Amino acid sequence: MTSPGIANWPTPARLTVGIVSAGRVGTALGAALERADHVVGAVVARSPQSRSRAARRLPESQVLDLAAVAARSELLIISVPDAALSAVIADLADSGAVRPGTIVAHTAGAHGVAILEPLTARGATPLALHPAMTFVDSDDDITRLRSACFGVTAADEIGHAVGTSLVLEMGGEPVAVAEKARPLYHAALAHGANHVVALVSDAVAALRIALEQSVGEGFSAADPDPLAAGLPERILGPLVSAALQNVLELGPAALTGPVARGDADAVAAHLAALGAADPDLAETYRAMSLRAAARTDAPPALIDVLTGSTHRRGDL
Repeated sequence: MTSPGIANWPTPARLTVGIVSAGRVGTALGAALERADHVVGAVVARSPQSRSRAARRLPESQVLDLAAVAARSELLIISVPDAALSAVIADLADSGAVRPGTIVAHTAGAHGVAILEPLTARGATPLALHPAMTFVDSDDDITRLRSACFGVTAADEIGHAVGTSLVLEMGGEPVAVAEKARPLYHAALAHGANHVVALVSDAVAALRIALEQSVGEGFSAADPDPLAAGLPERILGPLVSAALQNVLELGPAALTGPVARGDADAVAAHLAALGAADPDLAETYRAMSLRAAARTDAPPALIDVLTGSTHRRGDL
């Protein structure tokens, strides 16, 4: 079986790549593919920020419109927000610019290849290549791809082999994800990554309040300034990093602290302190403690503390 732009199928030859559009993910993948000797010939970059990012990460790529990028690409990567994906695919199909045999890959975590059907019907090879990584628009984005897993979904074995090869060339680890499993796969990643950000941000906020309350309470000249920028983060950093490493290695057995010990009095004191600082922090702590307690042999007294006053913030 042969296809334009492909030699020694199913291992991709050096491909001319198009990126739609020049966001954090698309340009990081483009840079990683160029390191593997593919050529990013053109990108779609409509905003000033996108054009600046394309110039920085893909300086030899031309900035063209959607149809022009698609027409000259052997591998077309669609890396747009999930809400815009269907519309971009429809525009590409209507343009007729995607040639039969073009490999078309999107990076949306929650979708497989079914969403690419308008292009598959025109002879494209569909792929879903989702890097399980967060992107913050720094050089670390590209470096982290080398240690990231990619959720790979394809229409057939040949497509899967092509997707797997592309991921390996970027230094990532390909992981097969079934079409029907994509929403749950993506939910798991969002729950694990996005909610960690929210959780740690809450912890930083609570710790900052505690440090502010400690001003003037007998600190010596050698003690850190409790109001110093970054002190809450420095305190939490080693603890959170160790907890993350432990849970990835040990699973729920890594749980420590008052919930793991079944210490109802300590948890009640935490809820009271958090409620005085910010009732929303207390409710988040309560919800997460209930999830943690579900993974332990929690005593009834602890469950009573966590459930008995859920709607009585004023009692905290």
